Amino acid sequence: MRYGDFTPYDLVLLLQGLSVSLALFVSTTLIGLLVGTLWAVIRFYRLPVLAQLVAFIAELLKNSPVLVQLFLVFFGLPAFLKINVTPTEAAVITLSGNSAAFIYVIAVSAIESVGRDQLEAARVFGLNRWQILRRVIAPQAAAFAVGPLTGLLVNQLQVTSLISVIGVIDLTKVGNILNLRTLKPFVVWTIVGALYYLTAKLVAYAGARLETRLRAHTKWKGL
Repeated sequence: MRYGDFTPYDLVLLLQGLSVSLALFVSTTLIGLLVGTLWAVIRFYRLPVLAQLVAFIAELLKNSPVLVQLFLVFFGLPAFLKINVTPTEAAVITLSGNSAAFIYVIAVSAIESVGRDQLEAARVFGLNRWQILRRVIAPQAAAFAVGPLTGLLVNQLQVTSLISVIGVIDLTKVGNILNLRTLKPFVVWTIVGALYYLTAKLVAYAGARLETRLRAHTKWKGL
């Protein structure tokens, strides 16, 4: 077997790289959902100073390149704060913050899509702001947000490929390693692209199913 030939172990390497990409995607998505939704609630309650600070941070994160953010966290923070940041930690911090910024925008739009007449009616029935948020706004906002959120998550899955530049052994990094060893870029990158494509289709499919179920629950069925 020549040095440049593919081996059965290469499939194992690709699957390991894919598992790293998926683990980072899932973890940063969950963190981003938690932080982004919390930011939207802060905006909903119009908390002094905090609401303005959240809006500023979200604008900063969503309007700057992810790669620049990644370099700033991985190279800038250790130099500025004199701390050690591993490639994985830098990837989690950067992707979580970037996801949170876009999820914040989606969540704010979803909350504001709920009719003001419904909020006024809820106040008439004696519901406080927390009850209105939980019982009136959240179910409808969730159904509205799933579509845009699915599109965002598909994009964020592709964005994970950027973390390979700081040394994280994800799917893209494994593809680069195999490309350098085999010198068969068309084959290697076709396989890597196909794996990203199939994973993105699964995310899109799951999002579409969830949106259908949520909209079915919020659809008017009459009295």
